[in-house]
Amino acid sequence: MDLKFNLMFPMRAVKHYPQWIGDGSLGQVAKLVEDVGFDGFAMSEHPYPDKKWLANGGHHAFDPFVALSMAAEATTRIRLITYVMVAAYRSPYLGAKSAASLDLLSGGRLTLGMAAGYLETEFNALGADFARRGKLLDEAIAAMRSTWVGEDHDGPEFGCSDHLSLPLPAQPGGPPIWIGGNSKAARRRVVESADGWMPMAQSAQMAEITRTPPLEDIGSLREMISAQNKKRAEAGKSSIDVSFVPFEKELQQSGDSTAFCDALAPRLSAYADAGVTWITIEPSSRSFDDFERDIAMMSERLISR
Repeated sequence: MDLKFNLMFPMRAVKHYPQWIGDGSLGQVAKLVEDVGFDGFAMSEHPYPDKKWLANGGHHAFDPFVALSMAAEATTRIRLITYVMVAAYRSPYLGAKSAASLDLLSGGRLTLGMAAGYLETEFNALGADFARRGKLLDEAIAAMRSTWVGEDHDGPEFGCSDHLSLPLPAQPGGPPIWIGGNSKAARRRVVESADGWMPMAQSAQMAEITRTPPLEDIGSLREMISAQNKKRAEAGKSSIDVSFVPFEKELQQSGDSTAFCDALAPRLSAYADAGVTWITIEPSSRSFDDFERDIAMMSERLISR
């Protein structure tokens, strides 16, 4: 089994961050994550969510590039992962600049998770085009990749010539791109233009909200990953990295990670056999002190086994 482990900063902590962090700092959080053996540190993105969504399970988020920059300065090894950046919320050239800056300043440690997004009210608040978000994501990826190698992009939405964005990323060609989502379009992007995939465990009820297929068990996950890798192979491409938030995540809602570790540890091999290469864990730690205890337990029970 060759699984890597990614720690998603607890999104519930953002709302009450001054109380949650106490005398600590985000840099200390990232350093702890690295020291106990995690391979990645991730931040989500929701710049301006609506209050109804927040009241029904939604969450706030730091700006991912600002937060991951602080994490980069405090660490030396872990990957810095946007989980996920919604492409349509910004110009792809601004996105390319932020990504290249973070990648270079971190020594080439950025992994850019991207998705089309699903929260229509947030699109509207930001003046973003919800109806065409998928098409815009496709071209945004192409525009960003052109920017990262110093070339012009020729396209109907973001075509531009005689411009240059420096510095270039540390990773040749730019950071790896992982695509989030279960939709047919997301799976197509994974085959055509990405380096990894972040499918999302979701019930049929949640699938109605995100308007994407449900994913409720490891067997279904295995089938989806196998189909993706088969299409990649037919296109002459290598197998993908697959980062997955495990089905056992709901066991963390109480704030106690014991039951979560008990349930996940014996199933890690099954996830790896299904084609998952990264396990992403978001603790529900209610304070920085709780967070320290939780990730120490996860390190011992999951990473160091």
